[in-house]
Formats: sequence, C-alpha cells, structure tokens
Amino acid sequence: MRLFLIITLTMCAFAANSVLTRAAVDGGHLGPAAFAIVRVSAGAITLGALVMWRGGAFPLMRPARLVGAFSLTVYMAGFSLAYLSLDAGLGALILFGVTQITMFAHSAMTGQRPDVRQISGAAIAFSGLVLVLWPGAESFTDPFGAGLMVLAGLGWAVYSIAGRGAADPLAASAANFILCLPLICLLLVLTGVEMQGDATGFLLAILSGALTSGLGYVLWYMVLRQITGTTAAVVQLSVPVIAIVAGALLLGEAVSFKVTIAALLVLGGIGWAVTARR
Repeated sequence: MRLFLIITLTMCAFAANSVLTRAAVDGGHLGPAAFAIVRVSAGAITLGALVMWRGGAFPLMRPARLVGAFSLTVYMAGFSLAYLSLDAGLGALILFGVTQITMFAHSAMTGQRPDVRQISGAAIAFSGLVLVLWPGAESFTDPFGAGLMVLAGLGWAVYSIAGRGAADPLAASAANFILCLPLICLLLVLTGVEMQGDATGFLLAILSGALTSGLGYVLWYMVLRQITGTTAAVVQLSVPVIAIVAGALLLGEAVSFKVTIAALLVLGGIGWAVTARR
C-alpha cells in the first residue's frame, strides 16, 4: 500500500508539471525555454539545499549521474521547445508513448521480458491515450516539434533507466539537476531564449522545478528501485489522464464522455499490467 501511494503521488507530480507548464506558457506568462531554465534552476537549488542540510555529498562525477544529467537535459529542452508548435495533447501522447516503448525494449534486452499480461495491459492503456489525445492531431502542423518531443521521450526513458541503480535518490537527483543546469542554459541560450515574463510565470516555473520536478523526481528514483522496468513504463501512461482531469478542474478545460472512457481504459490497463506475476 505504501508503494502504491508513493507511485500515485509521483504520477500526480508528473501530471502537475504539464498543468503548470501549460498555465505558464499557454497563458503567455513565460516563454517555454525560459520556463525550462527557471524550472531546472529551482530544482537544483532545492535539492542541493536538502542534501547540504542533511550533510551528504553530491555524486557529481559518477557515470550514472552524467547519464542522468544529459538525459534530463534532453528531456527538459525537448519538452519545452516542442510546445512552441505542438498540440499539448498530441505532445503528451508522443512523450509517454516513446517512453513506454523505450523502457519496454530496454527491459526485454536486459532479460526482464514482459509477459503477455503486461503487454496486453500496456496496449489497453495506450489505446486509451490514443482515444483521448489523438483527436488533437488536427492542430499538429510541425514535424520538427514532434521530433523534439520524441527526443524528450527518449531522454525521460534514459533518465528513468539510469535511476534504477541510485542508492541515494535525493543525492542522485540533486546531482542530476546541478549538472543539468549549465547544459540546459547553454543549449537554450543558443536558441535565443529571452528571460522576459511576469511574476506568475516565474512562480509557476519555480513551483514546477522545486516541488513537482525536483522532489517528484526524488520519489520516482525511490520507486524505480522497487518495481520492474516494464511496470515503470506502464504506470507512467496514467500521467496524461491525470493531467487532463487536473486541467479540467484547475484550467477550466472540458472533459467529454470520450475522455471518461479513455481514462477508464488507461487505469484499467495499468491495473491489469501491474498486477501480473513477475
């Protein structure tokens, strides 16, 4: 039950990132590249302060942390820049679809082959995402934006895989954010990013970085030590559905009958897959 609650809280944090990003970027409060820089900065400061308060060390130069930092940079940059031209719903479908496929493939190649029940559950959950998100495809006009979101999905999958061996989730996450900060600044500054925005935009970015990203990713690294790679891939398919519900409650977005059916498919598929025997 404790693990279930932590996973649920983590998925809600991931969904909150989408809501906060939409509120800031779509609301015109802060540009997407600037949002990413502020988000990573807030995460690095928050997690770094917690590690220092605890009296721990930062494992900055370990191979897994370098992989985590580079993959986090790819995810943050791709996710932020893709929404310059990509519909939010289709972007979520691409992101978590690529993540699921990558993590399933990695599990298969490392001997953790998913069984029929896990595969069928993942397929049911993914079909729910297609049902609820694919109709937004008519607003998609830029293949470059889709490519950026594919890179973001690959980055997030690698970040998740790298975290499975983290002995200290807090220190590992802090190191990832600290190493990611100069990389994301360099990458996005080269795109001509402007840091102009209002107080609301900066506040949303700080909240996303410090709470739902920084602390949320610490919880995710804790979870990854206790579940298989295939389970980790499937449970993340709940994030877009949670984001849709949160968007309806907090941003006034409409929820149709189709969205309700899709949510049941996603949650049912996840429940079917994660209760499979190892």
